[in-house]
Amino acid sequence: MKMEMERIPVTAMAAHKCAAQSPRSRTSTDPPSSMRDQSKRSWREIVAPYARPDTRRAVIQLLDTGLPFLILVAALLYGIGRYRWAAFPLVVPAAALLVRLFMIQHDCGHGSFFKSRRANDLLGRTLGVLTLTPYAFWRSSHATHHATSGNLDRRGVGDVTTLTVREYRLLPAWRRLFYRIYRHPLVLFGIGPTYLFVIRHRIPTGNPLRHRQRWTSILGTDAAIAATILLLVLTVGPRAVLLGYLPMILLASSLGVWLFYIQHQFEDTYWQAEAEWDFGAAALQGSSFYDLPRALHWLTGYIGFHHIHHLCSKVPNYRLRACFEQNSEFWQAKRLTLFDSLRCPRLALWDEEQRILVSFRDATGRRAVAPAPTLDQWADMASSVTFVRSRCMRLDTLPPLR
Repeated sequence: MKMEMERIPVTAMAAHKCAAQSPRSRTSTDPPSSMRDQSKRSWREIVAPYARPDTRRAVIQLLDTGLPFLILVAALLYGIGRYRWAAFPLVVPAAALLVRLFMIQHDCGHGSFFKSRRANDLLGRTLGVLTLTPYAFWRSSHATHHATSGNLDRRGVGDVTTLTVREYRLLPAWRRLFYRIYRHPLVLFGIGPTYLFVIRHRIPTGNPLRHRQRWTSILGTDAAIAATILLLVLTVGPRAVLLGYLPMILLASSLGVWLFYIQHQFEDTYWQAEAEWDFGAAALQGSSFYDLPRALHWLTGYIGFHHIHHLCSKVPNYRLRACFEQNSEFWQAKRLTLFDSLRCPRLALWDEEQRILVSFRDATGRRAVAPAPTLDQWADMASSVTFVRSRCMRLDTLPPLR
């Protein structure tokens, strides 16, 4: 049974330009250009008043997040060193505030937190030391995610690897097992985040001459993290760092990956092949409105209004709620409650026939009655095998297969 989500009536007309973002080329079934232009202007007009940074609000948000975080971390590290486990519960609120700081860093990457790009980049790099995230490297991969979200032919960068039912069936048994392990909640939200933030973000890849910015971002962040940890060890001792700082990082990384996952991995999401893919539809149909309690919206930097964020990433997080509440066009988004979201991790495969995400059990249960493929479908399947081998297994959260 599908979750109770309502669809926004979006067509190809909903695609728009927002800063550097641009829609993909249109198909022959598109409406006349005058209609498209009118619709695009309409979406721009809706978000334009909110796509403006406010320095005062940004500074207030940084202070009301950063100061409590620093106080909690100081109390946690001091308490662990002096009172041992009595201070351990402070890990939870400290991790929650670290997630909120990551959302501020996220806005800096989109150039939406401050008016000044230099200020955004300086704050983003500084916060990257706390979140263990190389700012410039992450910014590049995340921009690719925004430009390709929901595009079946452009998976593999900045996203959670998702196979179609057909691709999964074409894999050899050992690769199907590997994919099942990768999609298991213990890996996705436990081992995966630890690997991603603690290990993967520490190691630059590619030619250092051709990817100089990537190498500089990762190695520079590594050096700053090493200096910070050394200072903490010398100040509060290795025990406090190991039993206080590390659990906070691990919990925050798991919470962050959960938020990223749930924003696109729900049953009635959006996936299309390149020819039919549409930027506006991907934003409004392929991104959830994660309807959280108000306190959790605050802690998560209002990222639950993800459909608006993907429609225009230049809207800073502190304006997303107002944009949602003041524009009824966004009210019929694909609403996902906290309870609904707990049922999403079982969904692992995109069913191209039903156009929904399905579980492994649902996919294998339909195998016996699947129709025989046509010649064109055989050609598509051959392409799918090539895609799976070349890109899908280059997972962002697990080492690639060789």
